[in-house]
Amino acid sequence: MSVSRRVGDARLAKIRHKMRTRPDIRNIAIVAHVDHGKTTLVDGMLRQAGVFRDPSAQGERIMDVNPIERERGITILAKNTGILWGTTKINIVDTPGHSDFGGEVERVLQMVNGVLLLVDAAEGPLPQTRFVLKKALEQDLPVVCVINKIDRKDARPLEVLDEVLALFIDIGCADHQLDFPVIFAVAREGLATADLAVPGKDLTPLMDTILKYVPEPPGDDEGPFQMLVSNIDHNEYVGRIAIGRIFRGVVHPGDSIARMHRDGSTTHRVTKILEFYGLQRRELQEARAGDIVAISGVEGVNIADTLADGLHPEAVDAVLVDEPTVAVDILVNTSPFAGLDGKYLTSRHIKERLERELESNVALRLAPILSPDTFSISGRGELHLSVLIETMRREGYELGVSKPQVVVIERDGVKMEPVEYVVVDVAEEHAGAVIEALGRRRAQMLNMLTMGSQRRLDYTMPTRLLFGLRGELMTLTRGTATVNHTYFDHQPVGGEMPRRNVGALISAETGTVTAYALDNLLARGTFFVPPQTQVYEGMVVGRSKTEDDIVVNVCKAKKLTNMRASGSDDAPNLPPPEEMSLERALEFIEDDELLEVTPKNIRLRKRYLNEESRKKARMAERQRLAAAKA
Repeated sequence: MSVSRRVGDARLAKIRHKMRTRPDIRNIAIVAHVDHGKTTLVDGMLRQAGVFRDPSAQGERIMDVNPIERERGITILAKNTGILWGTTKINIVDTPGHSDFGGEVERVLQMVNGVLLLVDAAEGPLPQTRFVLKKALEQDLPVVCVINKIDRKDARPLEVLDEVLALFIDIGCADHQLDFPVIFAVAREGLATADLAVPGKDLTPLMDTILKYVPEPPGDDEGPFQMLVSNIDHNEYVGRIAIGRIFRGVVHPGDSIARMHRDGSTTHRVTKILEFYGLQRRELQEARAGDIVAISGVEGVNIADTLADGLHPEAVDAVLVDEPTVAVDILVNTSPFAGLDGKYLTSRHIKERLERELESNVALRLAPILSPDTFSISGRGELHLSVLIETMRREGYELGVSKPQVVVIERDGVKMEPVEYVVVDVAEEHAGAVIEALGRRRAQMLNMLTMGSQRRLDYTMPTRLLFGLRGELMTLTRGTATVNHTYFDHQPVGGEMPRRNVGALISAETGTVTAYALDNLLARGTFFVPPQTQVYEGMVVGRSKTEDDIVVNVCKAKKLTNMRASGSDDAPNLPPPEEMSLERALEFIEDDELLEVTPKNIRLRKRYLNEESRKKARMAERQRLAAAKA
């Protein structure tokens, strides 16, 4: 045999070796806009694969184990599970649906070989649908489109399919990516069909489509071990647990491996290897290329680290996560009521907690300390940051939080700000008022569609002008408008941000709110506090009916006399106070105000509690602006 023939055979063998796959495994991620049925579909897949058979678990969103996820009905953290369909193991990653948690989606897409794109049969593609689809197509992942909720009265599955196809084209996909399979489903009932004329009986058509169209993962188990860490878990007994897909090689408990990170590499010994199956983790004695597993024994491991063979350490290129767009300052709580509710109060406690969050929350950034008691934290949006703040308050932290600000970057000497793609669904009767409100915020209309009695308005607008938009539109439409948005682009900074169009009602003294005082002050505005609430001087207790801040005495009590008159002593008939959730409070506050967050209370306050101090601060600000103009 000639030398050239031997070289050719060796090259061919090498190519075949690289093309080895795992026919017994499929790795998929389920992606969609918020509330389009991802977690419900995972529940159905688990149930029909025989993982659990409890009928009481129907529709319980079993994968959403975080208390905040259950309360809000959204998925916040990406989660792994696995089922056995016939002889094939299907590893499933349930991803968040809100654009603020896009960092969770981006990092797990490197773990899988295909995606299930869920789209609501009535609502159609929405901003987050565009975001997750774009990320999947950028990595050339095959897409199985699932038109869900076809049992809705207002379902329009074929129209929605056309909209999905138009979205593929609009994103700029390759020609081969347009040839995607389509399944019609009712995830809540566990039904799927490939033909609308044939009613679905179970999820078998979906599972068969996954096995047919999602590629087998590469399975080169003869090369040196290599795994990319895409998620982190923690156990109080074994410490940090690395979760990811094995790209190459084989690993066993007791193996010596290298952790490759930004600062170099360190050597560790694998203590346990776990695979995901249903709601449990099963211990393995061996894991091979293509498996998605959890590995313990790697101290200090972080997301985007590579775990590799100790003798042949080679790093995997991790996908870069998009930069944050919104930032807030987190301060030590300095209010008169500080320390009454919380357990962790100091800057050291807050700093340690934020640094711990950075290890698993890849879309979050912690800027250098602004002062000993202030930290700047930035993320994907208000919801992204508010979930962190809500989690911290439930853990016993007390915080002061500033008004959210957009993160401005510089490109080629030009300051650029983030711009959002916004979709508003509103009843036709309120469309005019909504269009006018968005026009005041310098939003640019891209499209307007009529969907029955609803109008769908597509806009782009600067992220900073979104602050307070949801509350304003809810007021204009009597709570019927829905607003969805996702990051669109960075564009040059333009114009001043409009201020809040109402002032604040500020408590004049420290004490207990009385019904008598509130009754006499109803003409001044709307209150956030009911009678018998403890307040302090400088605390924001309501919104004014004018643009000016007003100092009011909500603690004033009725003077007692020995005179009585008919009707004068009746209890005041007060309207219920306006409830301030964390998100609404963040949208409401201005630059000169702070949000006081404790385990039991959310209070709004002025930065300077004393009226004299506030006047001095306003005067200094006016002088600064005058000097800047000069």
